[in-house]
Amino acid sequence: MDRRRFLGVSGAAAASPMLAALGTPATANATATLFKRVNFASDGLGLSPAEYAALLGEVVAEDGFEPDYYSQGGAIRELERKFARLLGKDDAIYLPTGTLANHLAVRRLAGDDRRVLVQAESHFYNDSGDCAQTLSGLNLVPLAEGGSTLPIEDVEHWLARSDTGRVETRVGVIAIESPVRRRHHEMADFDELRRVSGLARERGIRLHLDGARMFNLPLHSGKSLHEYSALFDTVYVSLWKHFNAASGAILAGDAGFIDGLFHQRRMFGGALPHAWPAAAVALQFVDGYLEDYAKSWQVADRLIALLQDYRRFSFEKLPHGTSRFFMTVTGVAPDLLRERLAKQDVALSRGHPDTGRFAMEVNATLLRVSAETLAGKFIAATGAPID
Repeated sequence: MDRRRFLGVSGAAAASPMLAALGTPATANATATLFKRVNFASDGLGLSPAEYAALLGEVVAEDGFEPDYYSQGGAIRELERKFARLLGKDDAIYLPTGTLANHLAVRRLAGDDRRVLVQAESHFYNDSGDCAQTLSGLNLVPLAEGGSTLPIEDVEHWLARSDTGRVETRVGVIAIESPVRRRHHEMADFDELRRVSGLARERGIRLHLDGARMFNLPLHSGKSLHEYSALFDTVYVSLWKHFNAASGAILAGDAGFIDGLFHQRRMFGGALPHAWPAAAVALQFVDGYLEDYAKSWQVADRLIALLQDYRRFSFEKLPHGTSRFFMTVTGVAPDLLRERLAKQDVALSRGHPDTGRFAMEVNATLLRVSAETLAGKFIAATGAPID
């Protein structure tokens, strides 16, 4: 395993020459506490500022490290090429946010056909401040309200409606998110994605995938990253959600699409003079992510099995879920449980104040301790005696 990835996942930060070089006893004591927390509230490792700084120090100390200049070259170009290869696309471009990645993709794909079909629950439709409408004059049409999958029947209906209006208004793009954040990271049905993609190809409609968390999909769907990407013209992947960058996104597509897109990136204010501090850490986690995520779910499943023996704990998985499960605890106030676990280096999101139900994220911090050790911490936090 790569030394820097080992630091991030296993908590061996005290063994790092970079950290040891910091020198003072006070600093040594502080670094000994890094990379210890199991974080059920985060997509990725949920690095603290001190942890991020430590990893970034390791990155720049490597021989041959090169920074970018205005988001071009150096570590940024290395990152773009790596993701293009993993996603089976010709090329890729770094962007500072996922909002900009989705916007630029749909804007460029649409061309003169300004109508865009999206899921009603998608991040692009709900959480981007109507940027596509306001800044690019696109008309987003929300479909499949309350669901994660965009049914082909809905698409067919809107294509017919667009074709038969008094003024022909062609659909230029179908943009789909999977997993869907607002649906607790449920994934869209792959067979339906394939049908929608086939219909779009027949009609000359372009396709964009908001795959911010798509690296979680292969474990749960049995489909590879390449199989997903092949259904779409462009694919966006978040760099901070799973790969622990401070921020950033990758947008991948064919060479003709990516070529010259840096001009639009600059036009929208996204050409950061120095993007490497935000993105370089991601390079250390990409290659091992699929393996680490699968192993993390093994720990999570073992933890669930151990805690189900205690009546205070119950669990729920979504039928089409990916990285999230739910835990309900009785006999202890949610805030008190959360506080007690925090003292044991276990982070939870805020539980529901009435039901005690917690949304639990599975990530590589679960590899820092055994499931048995984790179970003991949870039981102790309820105030129950440990056998």
